Amino acid sequence: MVVFVGMLVLGAAPMWAEELPNIVLIFTDDLGYGDVGAYGATKVRTPRIDRLAREGRRFTDAHTASAVCTPSRYALLTGEYPFRGLAHTGPVMSRAGLVVDPNKTTLADVLRRAGYATAIIGKWHLGFGDGTPDWNGELKPGPLELGFDYFFGIPVVNSHPPFVLVENHRVLGLDPDDPLVYGGTPHTRPYPEKMTVAGNNTMSGGKAAHALYVDDTLGTQLTEKAIDWMRDHAGGPFFLLFSTPHIHHPFTPHPRFEGTSDAGRYGDFIHELDWMVGRVLDALTELGVAENTLVVFTSDNGGMLNIGGQEAWRLGHRMNAHLLGFKFDAWEGGHRVPLIVRWPGKVPPGTRSDHLIGMTDLFATFAEIAGQPLGADDARDSISALTAWTGEPDEPAREELLVAARQPAHLMLRQGDWAYINRQGGGGFGSPKPGTHLFGGPAALDWAGQQHSDLDGPRFKPDAPNRQLYNLRRDPSQTTNIVLEHPEMADRMEARLQAILRSERTAPVVSLP
Repeated sequence: MVVFVGMLVLGAAPMWAEELPNIVLIFTDDLGYGDVGAYGATKVRTPRIDRLAREGRRFTDAHTASAVCTPSRYALLTGEYPFRGLAHTGPVMSRAGLVVDPNKTTLADVLRRAGYATAIIGKWHLGFGDGTPDWNGELKPGPLELGFDYFFGIPVVNSHPPFVLVENHRVLGLDPDDPLVYGGTPHTRPYPEKMTVAGNNTMSGGKAAHALYVDDTLGTQLTEKAIDWMRDHAGGPFFLLFSTPHIHHPFTPHPRFEGTSDAGRYGDFIHELDWMVGRVLDALTELGVAENTLVVFTSDNGGMLNIGGQEAWRLGHRMNAHLLGFKFDAWEGGHRVPLIVRWPGKVPPGTRSDHLIGMTDLFATFAEIAGQPLGADDARDSISALTAWTGEPDEPAREELLVAARQPAHLMLRQGDWAYINRQGGGGFGSPKPGTHLFGGPAALDWAGQQHSDLDGPRFKPDAPNRQLYNLRRDPSQTTNIVLEHPEMADRMEARLQAILRSERTAPVVSLP
């Protein structure tokens, strides 16, 4: 059976069959729409990322499938909305088993099938093992069971235990006489922003392994590891998922970046990220493969108004630019992210596209590039965006998109210019107290000076509607909820949202004998 996705035959020889391109996907953590110079940032300087935009195409309407890290990463690897196979709407931590079914076809599986060497270097955050991970034994299944030939990096997020490095299936430097254990007194971390550890995720022991994890040199270490891996596979084709812990809190840049931005340690961490991107780009040139390498730069969700983010905001930095809300929210600030694509000779340099793109779409796009077929159960919500990357299509490949917030009930449906949210509020963090890690919701919007018609200062109006509708062309900052003016549109979009939740897939599939 030959499978078509849209009008594309997946499985036909690629248009550049003479040589498959290398693919480097730089997948950042918590980098907001306004955190990059090419997207308008003025309090931070990102010359290497801006160079990437000048040499490629910058997308203004790209969205993650979730405003939260773990489900966003699930969607990237599987090409499907998180609700289809993920029980979590929040991030997984040290007790979580692998949240992706190893029997499911992943993006790495498809590229490896095409002959690519595959690696993920950096943050994983999708769990290990069939149950609670065995940190002192084999961390299996994990990345290597999902199509990657190699993994090196941090197992969860840089703000939570176990604070170790993992290579393939094992923790590095582990002493059998000093195992990692749950509970006990956790190791002290030199954080400028204090970490909060959920009770049953607290870990102790593993002193030797723990010593290999040095916060302010982690960015350098991961970058050099990524370059070493590319050097070893420069004969190509290779697929590198460079999954940076930057710019997730705590903000621990190398000392050479401290004080270099006008946005506090938040901005300094962005400066280190920009350096990391530059090192990777320079390495591609040094290895002689830049002209045949597709580089994609994006983020797993929008910028967060954590303690360091609040400091940056007070200094005038707007991590999500003009967009409403922050990480975890169904509002645009939670999931609209930078997306830059550079591919010499294929993607026109110095261009911009306003086409709607979902991060699930990277799966089908890369599959088309590699000329690989997709089965009816593969990448069920992924639509190839290749024409939007390489040309000027009259019609968008994607006209609708579903996005999940942190709260399971909060969903956003995008159709054309319209954005519909099926609940009141953003569905993200909701602490009303500035200076706390969980600061969010109406109080955060009020504190940040973000105007919204449903709010009276730091709280909702008593008569605020219980759902939301916006026309993003007329109101890109979502200042005015117009659901009461257009109830018929909201009803249609609610019906479509429910239909998606009942569906088996949203990406079109046509089979020919």
